Amino acid sequence: MAKSRLIGDYPVIGIRPTIDGRRGYMNIRGSLEEQTMSMAKSAARLFTENLRYSNGEPVKVIIADTTIGRVAEAAACASKFKKAGVDITLTVTPCWCYGAETMDMDPGTIKGVWGFNGTERPGAVYLASVLATHAQKGLPAFGIYGHDVQEAGDASIPADVQEKLLRFGRAAVAVATMRGKSYLQIGSICMGIGGSIIDPAFIEEYLGMRVESVDEVEILRRMSENIYDEQEFQKALAWTKAHCPEGFDKNPPEVQKSPEQKEKDWAFVVKMMCIIKDLMNGNDNLPAGCEEEKAGHNAIAAGFQGQRQWTDFYPNCDFAESLLNTSFDWNGAREPYVLATENDVLNGLGMLFMKLLTNRAQIFADVRTYWSPEAVKKATGYELEGPAKAAGGFIHLINSGAACLDANGRATDEKGNGVMKPWYEVTAQDQEAILKATTWNAADCGYFRGGGYSSRFLTEAEMPCTMIRLNLVKGLGPVLQIAEGWTVRLPDEVSDILWKRTDYTWPCTWFAPRTTGEGAFRTAYDVMNNWGANHGAISYGHIGADLITMCSMLRIPVCMHNVPQEKIFRPAAWNAFGMDKEGQDYRACQAYGPLYR
Repeated sequence: MAKSRLIGDYPVIGIRPTIDGRRGYMNIRGSLEEQTMSMAKSAARLFTENLRYSNGEPVKVIIADTTIGRVAEAAACASKFKKAGVDITLTVTPCWCYGAETMDMDPGTIKGVWGFNGTERPGAVYLASVLATHAQKGLPAFGIYGHDVQEAGDASIPADVQEKLLRFGRAAVAVATMRGKSYLQIGSICMGIGGSIIDPAFIEEYLGMRVESVDEVEILRRMSENIYDEQEFQKALAWTKAHCPEGFDKNPPEVQKSPEQKEKDWAFVVKMMCIIKDLMNGNDNLPAGCEEEKAGHNAIAAGFQGQRQWTDFYPNCDFAESLLNTSFDWNGAREPYVLATENDVLNGLGMLFMKLLTNRAQIFADVRTYWSPEAVKKATGYELEGPAKAAGGFIHLINSGAACLDANGRATDEKGNGVMKPWYEVTAQDQEAILKATTWNAADCGYFRGGGYSSRFLTEAEMPCTMIRLNLVKGLGPVLQIAEGWTVRLPDEVSDILWKRTDYTWPCTWFAPRTTGEGAFRTAYDVMNNWGANHGAISYGHIGADLITMCSMLRIPVCMHNVPQEKIFRPAAWNAFGMDKEGQDYRACQAYGPLYR
């Protein structure tokens, strides 16, 4: 649907139809050929019809040329897959096979095995055997086995099997997409925030990515030397003037900028956005003689330091951050970028994880304030209702304009409900509605002496969402926190009162996590009290189960989540590390270590 902005091919899924290799007078192999290959084709069709790369194209799936009954055919399949760039393999079978001879032995692929649940042939027996062999050889694989027995000739994929296949496929494609790409930090550490202290070893060993670093002065150099696409800049500026209205200026009159200064600031922040795009992914339309700059840094995600050296002197990056994170710009709908404010790389990577799983724009926010029912009533007289009441309060998510504009929930589905859509489903009408619900307010000169503009909107739609935080813990390594919940719709007058208790010019989202009555999810207060950092990354939808699967592939344990146990899907080898699911995760991740070490 759109050309990839990145260098390198998208990951390919390879399907391995394995079979009982015995022939002889019973012709066991011959009797299974059609069914085995049918399973492979069904799985391939399921993937291509339901999974997309981040540019909107259906995932590419290839199938081995023949069924795999013995080692020679396994080798032929491996050779084909290597040439085709296969990063992910799914082995399928309805029957017994010779496990060690037919399994995927490539240590670099992400592996799943689907064993057909039927009584006529022992597909489940092979599944158990080959998963044990994978574990024995230190090659973790996801086992997929249907709950109900199927008839031998049933070519359908049961719903529970579909769910596991798609969860495996989504997570594996996301993991493999990151490999070989870059995280670009523009600047360095912001105000001593731990999340912006970049750890190249973590990014290299766990994600297979490299770290690229550019000083913020590079943006000024490109501005002063006209190293940008003038035509794109003029188009972007005209669009901004037409669709990004200024909101009120909260600054005292004596420190407000003049209309002339504000006009210059608008040109500055738009040009800044164009240049950051070029830094991330290059631009062939830069002036002649700028061959180095044309190349970019092959960045799948980036962060901008901003505070304070930049923002004390120049307009802030809120406009670029919020609009790049959004699913459209002056060229219409396009794949969102990931640009973390304050160069919080750990939050930016969290945004990247969820963007790759959903193909939706992501929200960057402070996890700012817990509001109890009692505190809300004291401040406003309002009694909480719905998810906020069930959660024992809610959390205020707010930051100075870095959230994607999609977060205001003004895009609608076929029923008229506010949603955040995959970028390739965002219509012109959605874009117009999102822009009309957003103003751009002059930055608070107390915080941002150089000025700039912050997006301002209120998330009014009640939407399912997932908030996560990636943290690094000395002696332990990376861990992930997950909180599924909903955005909360409050009466306008209640929102106004609470919003004005913090910065009324910043985008505002009220979030109620799904609580369980125990531990870190006893109430919304406990979620806030157990959150591991000042920021959170927020995605549309309840995608915690996909994140758990993805993290197991990356060997990142999940330290806090409210995902139902029946949705948890990790490699079969995790079962050998104890009987408690979360303890298993920690021990297995430690034993296997980073994916790219």
